[in-house]
Amino acid sequence: MNPLDQITLTGLRANAFHGVYEQERRTGQVFVIDVTVHLQLTDAAASDDLDRTIHYGELAERIVAAVETDPVDLIETVAERVAQVALSYELAQFVNVTVHKPSAPITVPFDDVSVTIMRARSGPASPAGFRA
Repeated sequence: MNPLDQITLTGLRANAFHGVYEQERRTGQVFVIDVTVHLQLTDAAASDDLDRTIHYGELAERIVAAVETDPVDLIETVAERVAQVALSYELAQFVNVTVHKPSAPITVPFDDVSVTIMRARSGPASPAGFRA
């Protein structure tokens, strides 16, 4: 099997109400999402056919919609939700997701806080050869 290719979306922005504290749930904040989907793009490149790849515009819209719904306490939960959106595409084999919370309620100066997860499609695929 050929090594997997990647489609990467960087800096998707979503306004949402995730967080443990009441203030976060009341006023909301911007979350920034980075997603890399690992898949085979040989057929898409050879055929120049959008149906043989993942439409990254559609993926971006679905990710932002998933982040902006159903407030939860943890950005870990948000990251898992985003990973499941990406893995819902049949071609997706692995996904890296980073959810940034640049306005997190931290009492010391900081630039960003983020959570990164890696997930694989369930089934016979194994992340053994997976490189993040």
